[in-house]
Amino acid sequence: MKKVQKDIIIIGGGPIGIACALECQKRNWNYVIIEKGTLANSLFNYPKNMTFFSTSEKLEIDDIPFISNNPKPNRDEALEYYRRVTTSNKLHVNLYETVVSVNKNSETFETITDKAHYTSNQVILCTGFYDIPKLLNVPGEHLDKVSHYYKEAHNYTLQNVIIVGASNSAVDAALEIWRKGGQVTMVIRGETIGERVKYWVRPDILNRIEEGSITAYFSSEIEEIKEDSAIIKTQNGSVTIPNDFVIALTGYLPDFDLLKNSGITLSKDEKCIPEYDSNTMESNIKGLYLAGVVCGGKETHKWFIENSRIHAKLIAKHIESIK
Repeated sequence: MKKVQKDIIIIGGGPIGIACALECQKRNWNYVIIEKGTLANSLFNYPKNMTFFSTSEKLEIDDIPFISNNPKPNRDEALEYYRRVTTSNKLHVNLYETVVSVNKNSETFETITDKAHYTSNQVILCTGFYDIPKLLNVPGEHLDKVSHYYKEAHNYTLQNVIIVGASNSAVDAALEIWRKGGQVTMVIRGETIGERVKYWVRPDILNRIEEGSITAYFSSEIEEIKEDSAIIKTQNGSVTIPNDFVIALTGYLPDFDLLKNSGITLSKDEKCIPEYDSNTMESNIKGLYLAGVVCGGKETHKWFIENSRIHAKLIAKHIESIK
C-alpha cells in the first residue's frame, strides 16, 4: 500500500468538503479530499427531479456565484455548480476511495484507506449522513422490493407502492409516483405530514390525500413486508394491502462507527451529537475537525449547506493560528 504525506486530509467530497479544500488551496496547504463515491455523492443520489428548499445564493461556497434558471435550483444544477467549482479550481480529490480508519499517533494522524496510507497533521471529517439509512427493523425488509432510496418514478408506474415517512423526500416521491401512474399508499408514524415539508409542496400532498388520490395511514407503521403484500399497524388494528414495492424514506445516519473509532466522543443521549468546539470546529481530538451535517449527530435536520459552509472558514482560521 502506497504511503502519502499531506498537511491535511479532508474526508468527504460534498459541498462542505469542497469548501474546506478551497480554504486549504488559498493558503497553499498540501491537502487532499478523499471521497468513497463520486463528487458530491449525496447530491448525486438525490431524486433526479429534486428542487432545493434553499435559493442558489445560499448554496454558494467561497462567494463563487451559483447561477440557476429558477429561484430554487434543482439537483442537476447543483451538481454542475459543485463540479465546476472543483474542476476550475483544480482541487485535489481522490474519488472512489474508502476510508477504513483514522488514528492519531503522537502529533500526527494516520488515515488508512482501501488504496493508501496517509500521514497528516490535521484531518477534517465532513462525511454527511446519506449512506446509512434508518432501518424499519421489520420482517421482510430484506426483500428486493424494499428500498431506502428514491431516484425516479417511472419504474413504479402501474405498481402498488408504499412510501414510509412524511419528510420532503417521502412527499416528493409520493407525488411523483402518483403522477406517473403508480398507486401510492403513505405510512406515517406521526399524526400529519411533516412540518418541514417545502411550503409549496405541502398543500399539494394534503389535497391529494384529502381527495383520496393518495392513501395515507397516519399514526401507523409497517408491521411486516411480504412478497405481494404488506401489513400496516394502524390505530384501528392491522391492515393488509397489496404491495409491489416499499420505499422507506425514514431518514439516514452519520457513520458513527468512524467517529467513535477515531476517538470522537458522542453525547450519551439519543442524539449522539459529536463533541466539538463551535468556534473552531475542533473535536475532542486535537487536530481532528468536524464540518457540515455530521456535526448534528442524529439531528440530521440541524445542519445544511447554507448554515454549515462557514465551518470551512472557521477550521482554516484555527489551523492557521496554530501553524
